[in-house]
Amino acid sequence: MSQPGSRPLTPVPSRVVAWALWDSGSTGLNAIVTTFVFTVYLTSSVGVGIPGGTTPASWLGRAAAIAGLTVALLAPAVGVWVESPHNRRVALSVLTGLAVTLTCAMFFVRDRPGYLWAGLVLLGATAACGDLASVPYNAMLRQLSTPHTAGRISGLGWAAGYVGSVLLLLLIYLGFIAGSGSGPDATRGLLRVPLHDGLYVRAAMLMAAAWLAVLAVPLLLVAHRLSDPAAVHQPTSMLGGYRKLWTEMTAEWRRDRNLVYFLGASAMFRDGLTAIFAFGAVLGVNVYGISRGNVMIFGLVASVVAAVGAVLGGFIDHRIGSKPVIVGSLAGIVVLGLTLMLLSGSAAFWICGLLLCMFIGPSQSSSRALLLQMAKHGREGVAFGLYTMTGRAVSFVAPWLFSLFVDGFGAVRAGLGAISLVLIAGLLGMLMVRVPARGAVVAEDSSSA
Repeated sequence: MSQPGSRPLTPVPSRVVAWALWDSGSTGLNAIVTTFVFTVYLTSSVGVGIPGGTTPASWLGRAAAIAGLTVALLAPAVGVWVESPHNRRVALSVLTGLAVTLTCAMFFVRDRPGYLWAGLVLLGATAACGDLASVPYNAMLRQLSTPHTAGRISGLGWAAGYVGSVLLLLLIYLGFIAGSGSGPDATRGLLRVPLHDGLYVRAAMLMAAAWLAVLAVPLLLVAHRLSDPAAVHQPTSMLGGYRKLWTEMTAEWRRDRNLVYFLGASAMFRDGLTAIFAFGAVLGVNVYGISRGNVMIFGLVASVVAAVGAVLGGFIDHRIGSKPVIVGSLAGIVVLGLTLMLLSGSAAFWICGLLLCMFIGPSQSSSRALLLQMAKHGREGVAFGLYTMTGRAVSFVAPWLFSLFVDGFGAVRAGLGAISLVLIAGLLGMLMVRVPARGAVVAEDSSSA
């Protein structure tokens, strides 16, 4: 029988659904703001004609680098601060609200060069808020699951994120973006939003903000029920978090360096997975002859495939554990990537690319579940703060190697070899990680309840 105030042995479905809906809203907003719509609007429309020799794309890269550095500096402190379930709710609410507000403010970024700087600031701040919000969000997985169900629930969250991005992409494309007119009176989408002054893109940002706001409400309303009344947490300030973080890290390093090894390995292969999304369209168009329109269709289909893979991976994780799922998925991605590098044509890109996406979801969701399994009870916030920070710390490796390989071999196709190399490094690192038995984690959780 469970103790009063302890976590239930069976996850509450309504709370799991609320948790997954937040992921759907956040991932959807991220796809629109930082990948497909607003960044393209800034670099190909707003920033055209800015004075100086620096291109809008270069300014975009600098803004992204500053946002990444901000996350790397703040994520560990946020992780320490959200050790308390109450603080997790507060942090998630504030960061989600900021992301929604900043995205709404993008409506005022008109299609004129002078608005580029405001757009870059809003973009970087929104991306930073989204990444930091993932720290308390991921830490809530402990409160929603048991060690035996964490993999399945984590997979559901990843799948919800993919589905959310597909649905929002379709809504915004059909409602605001579709069309080819370019005259002064031209309109776009089924809503016939005027093209003038970038209104069709600016209105789409309001839709993206509303998407996150609506889907985040269920989790923010039930988050207070996830708190553990029996848990006692010492109050910690943000500044004091760094001191406490250093104490935790040095103690963990002396006691057991295995978690540190996992953080390093996962940071490397997550950088490789990110590069697949970042450079997939470039490879499809420049190497395999995919048209720009078909690349977007491929992205929608790939998100659906990745969502299915995340769900299936969650069930496999439940059966055999997180590490085998991660290792198997990374091996599959590397084999498919190297195979694709040797092939040509759009058919090869579609077949290998979609099969590759089937493995991406499980590798991401099981990585999150494994970190939860390895983290000490009550230290989930610290672990996920470090998880975010280490991922950001090496985020330059895959893009840097990609450019080196492309320049060195004189072919865009060679970039696939660079991404595969990063993934192989992460795979080899994962083989060295020792995973605690799930029974031991159950015993630790029971003693802590």
